[in-house]
Amino acid sequence: MIHYIARKNLTHRPLNALLSWVLLSAGVAIISLLILLSEQVRQQFEANIEGIDLVMGAKGSPLQLILSAVYQIDAPTGNIRYEEARPWMQQRLVEQAIPLAYGDSYGGYRIVGTTPAYWERYGASIAQGRAYSEDFEAVVGAKAAQRLGLSPGSTFFSVHGTGGEGEAHEHPYRVVGILSPTGKVVDNLILCSLESVWHMHEHSEEGAEVAQEITAVLFKFRSPMPVVQWPRRVAEETDMQLVSPEVEVNRLLTLLGVGIEALTWLGWAIVALAALSVFVALYRALEERRYELALMRTMGASRGQIVRLLLYESLWLCAAGFLTGLLISRAGLWAISQATERELHLSAAQYGFRWAQEGGLLLIVLAIGLLAALIPAWKAYRINIAQTLQYA
Repeated sequence: MIHYIARKNLTHRPLNALLSWVLLSAGVAIISLLILLSEQVRQQFEANIEGIDLVMGAKGSPLQLILSAVYQIDAPTGNIRYEEARPWMQQRLVEQAIPLAYGDSYGGYRIVGTTPAYWERYGASIAQGRAYSEDFEAVVGAKAAQRLGLSPGSTFFSVHGTGGEGEAHEHPYRVVGILSPTGKVVDNLILCSLESVWHMHEHSEEGAEVAQEITAVLFKFRSPMPVVQWPRRVAEETDMQLVSPEVEVNRLLTLLGVGIEALTWLGWAIVALAALSVFVALYRALEERRYELALMRTMGASRGQIVRLLLYESLWLCAAGFLTGLLISRAGLWAISQATERELHLSAAQYGFRWAQEGGLLLIVLAIGLLAALIPAWKAYRINIAQTLQYA
């Protein structure tokens, strides 16, 4: 009965309850969305650099090299000569060296010349068809194949550049395989051999001699020694650079963390305003309902029931604001996911409830609601029945 009366009291004064509900929903939505985004961004960045010790590429911005070579979301720092990179790739301490060559795309999805070791590193396998074995044969990532409508036997013409709006090449690619989905960057790529990329550009130059260039090399070493020593050696002895993806990603996440922390504090500030709004609403309601509460006492309601009535009103309001905030955060995550999928071909939206972070947020919101109701509840507990009814 007390729960029912508490809900009815909230709907009886909808404007007061609406303001508190909106503020609570906004604060919870901001905090929850930031929890989801920070977790998934970190997971995506860390998952895609797993097993990569260093990345070799043309000199320039180290972060730009990592974003372009590992995550495929930025323009490369330039090309390097394959003959210059190959001696480093064949060193005894190198466990695996995967070359990457690109500069073309189809439908906005990058075409990357590489070896089968590239998709195997991400845990992908051939789900349909086979691996490429000849020039101008391609294997397509799961999401790229779905979005572009490609299947084994399909043909397409690549365009120069990664924006999907460059000049089309004359020689078509033929799809021979589709990869299994991994949730990583390889899902959004079109893969072919290095020779296919080189010959495609020779063809576009009407048979002109084109240097065999690559864009980057992904290194994994047998020991940690080259990770420490090689970057300086390469910088001093060549026109290339070696960059640690772990260092650059941590630097990027630190920068993002500053903005996320600032927005999180904004969310908590809005929650605090919501708590103040709940307190004001309950306090005003108490003053307006003193006679009603006194009548309830004369009809047999105990002091504890009157106190619980006000506490339940606050808790119902906080619970409603929390649930609405969760829904808004999921809608925001969906919108962001659609935008990143469209612009960057990256999407890993996971909408499940985070028990550790969001469960803690729920407890904090309910605790704030209880604190906001304490003073009105205490005044209701001490209400003087005779005096209230005498002066009503």
